[in-house]
Amino acid sequence: MFSTLRNKLLFLNLSITSGVIIAAFAFVYFIAYSNLQADIRQRLHTQPETQIQVGPDNPNQPSGQNGSPTTVRHRFADDISTFHVEVDEDGRIVRIESAVNLPESAYQQLVEIAWKNQDENEMIKLEDREWRYSVAPIRVQVVGEDGIPQAVNDQNYSLIFLDVTEMNSTLNQLLMTLLFVGFSTLIVILGVSFYFANRAIKPIQGAWEKQKQFVADASHELKTPLSIIHANCDALVASQEDTIQNQMKWIDYIRAGTDRMGKLVQDLLILAKTDDERITLHKEHFNLSEVVDTVSQSMEAAIASKRLSLTRSIEPDLIVSGDPDGVSQVVGILLDNAIKYASPGGWIRLSLTRSGRRIEFSITNNGRGIAKEDLPKVFDRFFRADRSRTYKDGSYGLGLSIAQSIIKQHASVIKVRSVENQATTFSFSLAK
Repeated sequence: MFSTLRNKLLFLNLSITSGVIIAAFAFVYFIAYSNLQADIRQRLHTQPETQIQVGPDNPNQPSGQNGSPTTVRHRFADDISTFHVEVDEDGRIVRIESAVNLPESAYQQLVEIAWKNQDENEMIKLEDREWRYSVAPIRVQVVGEDGIPQAVNDQNYSLIFLDVTEMNSTLNQLLMTLLFVGFSTLIVILGVSFYFANRAIKPIQGAWEKQKQFVADASHELKTPLSIIHANCDALVASQEDTIQNQMKWIDYIRAGTDRMGKLVQDLLILAKTDDERITLHKEHFNLSEVVDTVSQSMEAAIASKRLSLTRSIEPDLIVSGDPDGVSQVVGILLDNAIKYASPGGWIRLSLTRSGRRIEFSITNNGRGIAKEDLPKVFDRFFRADRSRTYKDGSYGLGLSIAQSIIKQHASVIKVRSVENQATTFSFSLAK
């Protein structure tokens, strides 16, 4: 299940990342391609300019046969990647101006293809070179006797050829670079995503495992009292003719089982309530000194039954902000825990003091202590450091979990310190 969830996270992350990378690289390639095409169009449409001057008063007037005008042409600057060909209306070459070193047959072949197709977007490949071209009629500016210039079409056509081999090569290199970088980036992102997906799954997997363990432990804890109730019900059924007085033993066993189940259900409800983040903690200012004093006095009988000595160091009138009922329950849980695990005839020390802007509570008992490997698990639900106390004291291993949840609601933590065969201390602090 978690592998499927991880793979879905990976697929989602890679899909989004791939889409973003493809869109970004496609935009970069489109911009480069558009700029290159614009540059090609600009260079192909740089037309040669022809000027004819007519007028008897002009001493520099050229003349041709039968008084026809003579043309004086001013061409654009030569370009090592561009050449110009002038052809007549039948496509025959009239003039070639070129800085490109090509044989005459190549010029003739290029002109024939260009004149036949006359498609500016078509590319001609010849002798390992790639050419783009444009075909346009030559525009002639005629300056008449009145001195007003007028543009007219000549009978000849201008063909401009541009060598785009290097341009296309650069564009192809850019495409290959983008593909390589994109693929490499996706490989890196795959590794990083796999790492973080596993990290993201771990808390979910841990919570799932805890939930499964919680359900299994709760089912196990409920199974025992249910078995007791079922067995004693069978005993009652087997002795139907006997009086209730004679069967009170079985009835007491049933009552004990239901009491155990009721306490477990109550503890589970408390845990569910403290875990629900939608429930807002009702805070008020109350006297923590009185709460601790009241709780400790209520347990004097249990302390005396184990012949324990209780030392209390409670500063008076310490006011804190929080839930008095919840904090009272925490103090009771910790004191009850100290009584259960203190050595018979041992001691318990309870302290409530002011520490800066906070109030510190701590309780220490002697006894077997908690093993070092068990310390991180003492607040886990249904965990018991002393497995021999499974059912003797009626504990389900939920008390410390409830205490931790309540203190967590007060934006604090319960700390535990223990030395085996010496003493164990639980402590927490609350804001004033």
